[in-house]
Amino acid sequence: MRKRSIINLPNAVFQDLGWDYFISEDAADYLTTELVQITPSEQEAFFQAGNTAYELMVETAEYVLRNNLLDTMGIPENLHRLVRHTWEDDRQLHLYGRFDFAGGTDGLPIKLLEFNADTATSIPETAIIQWAQLRANGIGETMQFNYVFEALTDNFRRLQSLNPDREAAILFSTLKGAPEDDHNAHVLEMAAREAGFETAFCYADEVIFSEFNGIFAPNNQGGTTQYPYWFKLIPWEFFAWDEPELLETLTRIVERGHAMVLNPAYTMLFQSKAILAYAWSRFKDHPILLACSLEEPIGMQLHPFVEKVVLGREGANVAIFNREGIPTAVRDGHYANQPKVYQRMADMARDVQEHVYQAGVFFAYESCGLGFRRSKHPIIDNAAQFVGHMVEP
Repeated sequence: MRKRSIINLPNAVFQDLGWDYFISEDAADYLTTELVQITPSEQEAFFQAGNTAYELMVETAEYVLRNNLLDTMGIPENLHRLVRHTWEDDRQLHLYGRFDFAGGTDGLPIKLLEFNADTATSIPETAIIQWAQLRANGIGETMQFNYVFEALTDNFRRLQSLNPDREAAILFSTLKGAPEDDHNAHVLEMAAREAGFETAFCYADEVIFSEFNGIFAPNNQGGTTQYPYWFKLIPWEFFAWDEPELLETLTRIVERGHAMVLNPAYTMLFQSKAILAYAWSRFKDHPILLACSLEEPIGMQLHPFVEKVVLGREGANVAIFNREGIPTAVRDGHYANQPKVYQRMADMARDVQEHVYQAGVFFAYESCGLGFRRSKHPIIDNAAQFVGHMVEP
């Protein structure tokens, strides 16, 4: 693992952007003072891996729907109608997602770990912060695989072109108490404005939903404003589990064309880790895929493997087993009752300090940016650090 030391960005940069989370006590060690150095050929390999992975996900999702396998994906049943409706509507654009890959540096093969297709975060870090790190350290800003912001802007323009009869006005929402989510929504909002959208932000508990009229938010005049698009940085399954009546209202709003909700519900097909097992069964031995099964890991005993819940997040309820089937690392969480997948353990990049590195490749119509997460624990979770990168022969 080649790395280069850098100086930190001044706190004033984050204060000017309103991104106080990154200089808070909670994020004290989150941004590192190092960049991962990759070669141009490694950059190209990450670019191609993201594009290939998306093609595999789309083909596999089509297979799941065609063969009525939604019940095996762990996707709540009250979401199935909206998943199918949005999949069949070509105007429902998948705005963005993030692939998590193992390997890709130091000669290690790139392997798909999972696809964060619904509510992927790390947008500020990948799109803006690591780019600013290059500038602050006198490194040419083109020496990075990173046009995330431009790709998001282009995708918002595509969204408009797919929906010419819909006003270009979008409401962004997060849940209160998660400032890092607010910052992710902020970057998306900036990209939407760049693409010509009128934008607004309010927390999810302030949004007004009407199955007969659509989606509204309070405005500065003491009334409400209707929005034909709503971006929610809230997982679809949270609505299904915690707010089933609201989910039914949202389903009717989308079906009746009153509003479009981003990312579309069909991204749950990609978000469910069960798709990794179906992808493996259909494209066995594909070079970017790892052996994966919905069944107990018969046939994986000769290799370490990972047990994951299908809709887990941030490393929760993940366990690593050695070739004897004995757990060597475990993360607890709130998702223990979900269906599980069993995935062959990948070769992870490491540095001399024994950090484990995971590559995140953003996808917005095509692969558009790279960032790394690292941890000294073998399971990457929400305590992992973000590491920027530079491209250098």
